[in-house]
Amino acid sequence: MSAALFFTWLEGSLLGQFTRSLGVWSYGTINLVHIIGIALLFGSILLLDLRLLGAWRRIPLATISGPTTFMARIGFALAVSSGIPMLSVNATDYIGNPFLLVKFPAIALALVNVWLVHRSQAWRAHRVRDLMPRERRRLAIAAGLSLTFWLTAITGGRMLGYW
Repeated sequence: MSAALFFTWLEGSLLGQFTRSLGVWSYGTINLVHIIGIALLFGSILLLDLRLLGAWRRIPLATISGPTTFMARIGFALAVSSGIPMLSVNATDYIGNPFLLVKFPAIALALVNVWLVHRSQAWRAHRVRDLMPRERRRLAIAAGLSLTFWLTAITGGRMLGYW
C-alpha cells in the first residue's frame, strides 16, 4: 500500500471521523497529550543516555535505568496513542511532506537501537555488576545514536506543520 493510499484511508477511517467529530478543543487536547508523551519519553531517554555517556558516574546505572526506562515506555505509549488520532484528522494534508520521511524512519531507527541495547550483554550485565570499559563504550555509542535518532524524530515532527 502506498503512503498516499494509507493516508487517504486513515483520514477516512472511523478514527479520523471520530476525532474530527469531537469538536474544536479535541485536536488541541490530543496535541497536548502528544507533547506530554514526547516530553516524558525524551526527558527519560535524555537522562539515561547522558548517564550512559558518562554523566553522573556516582549514580549506579542500575539505579537510573529502571525508572527512566519505565517512564520512557509510558511516554512512548502516550505519544503513539495521541499521534495516530492527530494524524488521522487531516492525514491527506501530509502526503508528500518530506518531514514524514524524516520523522518515522528516525523513530524506527530509535526503536531498533532500543531493542539492540536491551538485548545486549552489557545491558543485561549492568544490573548485576560494574561494566567493563568495552561494554561502557558500546552503550555510550548506543546512547549517542539514541539521542541523534530521537532528536531527529522530534525535529521532523515539529517541522511537519511548517511544510
